[in-house]
Amino acid sequence: MHTARAISLLYPPPASEASTSAELAITTTQMRRWQQRVHAFQAPLFQPTPPDALQVGLFEAEQDPLANFDPLQLKPLPLSFWRWPQGPHRGAALYLVMDRPVDLKHPLLLYIGETMAADRRWKGDHDCKAYLAAYEEACRACGLHCSTSIRFWSDVPKATRPRRQLEQTLIQRWHPPFNKETRERWATPFQAA
Repeated sequence: MHTARAISLLYPPPASEASTSAELAITTTQMRRWQQRVHAFQAPLFQPTPPDALQVGLFEAEQDPLANFDPLQLKPLPLSFWRWPQGPHRGAALYLVMDRPVDLKHPLLLYIGETMAADRRWKGDHDCKAYLAAYEEACRACGLHCSTSIRFWSDVPKATRPRRQLEQTLIQRWHPPFNKETRERWATPFQAA
């Protein structure tokens, strides 16, 4: 796959320039800076919460149920898991797509999604799959190692509305760059063409 075809800026050029300008490839420096910005925001969330910060007084508000949520405790699977004859997860779940750049202390949480059928969710078209393909190609074009994985959290509500609320809570906490709710914050520099 040709890099210039698969990677383009999130904000395309004005229509007057679109036919004359070539698609822009991301540079290694731009890619590293982008990863470092995401990492700087997310890294504190990977740190364990000190026990004294979790203590709740008798009349204080209830503690955040996600205070101890650690995506690294979920088993990483390859993104091709959906091709396996028997899926490792079934039923309702939240799923988290991550990358582990070798030069960063913590992984990058790239996408958070929810599903009522974990074993079937990625079998068809999915926007995140296109973003990941462009991201992985951009990493390769920049000479950066990419180690993407997906993790499923099955201990979630079976009902759609509370599961989506939980998904939105995690998206607002982690600000994953491939979710539509937070994509603009990171000026995600690549997308599927």
